[in-house]
Amino acid sequence: MWKDFKEFAFKGNVIDLAVAVVIGAAFGKIVTSLVENIITPLIGLLSGGYDFSKLSYTFLDAKIMYGAFIQSVIDFIIIAFSIFMAIRLLMKLKRKKPVVEEPPVAEIDAQEALLMEIRDLLKEQNRR
Repeated sequence: MWKDFKEFAFKGNVIDLAVAVVIGAAFGKIVTSLVENIITPLIGLLSGGYDFSKLSYTFLDAKIMYGAFIQSVIDFIIIAFSIFMAIRLLMKLKRKKPVVEEPPVAEIDAQEALLMEIRDLLKEQNRR
């Protein structure tokens, strides 16, 4: 059981996932700071400083805070757009790998394939 766990825990995919989670958390803090400290105040200036989060409706004894919901939707749209723009910028900055075209392989008949296999086996024996 320990061997199975060790194989699972130290596979490349699990480690890659752990790194992605840590970087994602750090990136989330950057985006949250961008939205809260830069974008939201600018939108507040454009909208005349109107704050949706204080809007509410009282029905009997229940206070329905629909303004907080509206503010959450606006925050989501801003964050989603910010992440979209950041990823788009990263994709433009990412270098494109040159496409290497492989030369066409000539067709080999059965006799040539057999001779090549014998040659490879002889090379293998001479190395030992």
